[in-house]
Amino acid sequence: MKLLKLVPDNTNVKFLRWRLPFYIISLILMAASWGAVLTNGLNLGVDFVGGQMIRATFVESTEAPVAELRDDIAGLGYGAPIIQRFGQPNEVSIRMRLPEGKDAVQVKDLADQMTNAIVGEMEANYPGVRIDGVDSVSGKVSSELFETGMLALLAAMIAIAIYIWVRFEWQFGVGALFALVHDVTLTLGLFALTQMEFDLNIVAAILAIIGYSLNDTIVVYDRVRENLKKYRKMPMEELLDLSVNETLPRTIMTSMTTLMVLLALMFLGPATTFGFAAAIAFGIFVGTYSSIYMAAPILIWLKVNSNSFVPQESATDRQEKIARGEI
Repeated sequence: MKLLKLVPDNTNVKFLRWRLPFYIISLILMAASWGAVLTNGLNLGVDFVGGQMIRATFVESTEAPVAELRDDIAGLGYGAPIIQRFGQPNEVSIRMRLPEGKDAVQVKDLADQMTNAIVGEMEANYPGVRIDGVDSVSGKVSSELFETGMLALLAAMIAIAIYIWVRFEWQFGVGALFALVHDVTLTLGLFALTQMEFDLNIVAAILAIIGYSLNDTIVVYDRVRENLKKYRKMPMEELLDLSVNETLPRTIMTSMTTLMVLLALMFLGPATTFGFAAAIAFGIFVGTYSSIYMAAPILIWLKVNSNSFVPQESATDRQEKIARGEI
């Protein structure tokens, strides 16, 4: 019995025929994404702007009522809390963004007022709850965390480009780096446009996107390298189309199975994981697209050809072959 195939064998889609229009569209989207980031900004979460963290233990329960607690605290009007279990199932951490104020003293007063209201709400609705501690994260520390997170993303992309350069040729490194910049830029643009909260979970999601996009790009590049050695006289555009079509079943199957899990997490999982799942789902889409329409066509413009992986013989070697009658 034949298994169901999402992509038939021996596909012959002319992807590279539309490389110039897709490149123009991608450059416009990248410019629009940076414009959205600069004008709207990112809706930074508690991790990056500072806030209050309340640690509590529900002594009389075996498991903390996270969903009910989230609704109760959100109803106080201080914004949506980030509630996570840690340690035992009945232990939680509650993180809240710092209230806005005119000066540091006013912010501190508002933060204390918010903390007292949350603690009072918990003690009134959940008898036996124990407050284990209240910690404050300053905006300065959080802003430094944001800067180091962005530097980590940049360093990861540069290191990956160097790895591709060493493994293949420098043109492949440039193509992989451009594809990664494309994917990260569009993801940042999505968060600037929708104003979904941008926190450490989203930084982790972007790192996952970089890994996924890189994996897909390397699969295509490996097949390109093999075909460059196999089809020495094939035009580069046809060879790239052949390579992409040969890897298409694997790409589609991997993307579809991953998206199924992420969509379930987005719509059936808790609200706190929605942004993380949405970021990776969007990244899988743009990562697959960039492997085909960003990373592959740039090899044509960077003059990759069938001689790129063939060692060039020196003049001395050529003279020796002539002397031996091999040429």
